[in-house]
Amino acid sequence: MKRLIYIVAIFTFVTVAFTSCRDDKKTEKEELIEEMQEEGADVKVKEKGDKTKIKMETEEKEVKIKEKSDGDTKIKVDDNSTEQ
Repeated sequence: MKRLIYIVAIFTFVTVAFTSCRDDKKTEKEELIEEMQEEGADVKVKEKGDKTKIKMETEEKEVKIKEKSDGDTKIKVDDNSTEQ
């Protein structure tokens, strides 16, 4: 019985240690996508070979994300609210 309690305690400690060390931070790309979806943006996704292009557009803002398979990501944000 004592051995069973010891095993359960070790298992619980290891489980808590690994789950508390996870990285829950979102990337800039993920934050922009969520923000634009909340604003009701038109989202267009194009995949060509190893490149992915995401274009999101509202009346006030336009975001373009270009991502290659090697992990290289370029983000361009145009704020149209200052234009007249």
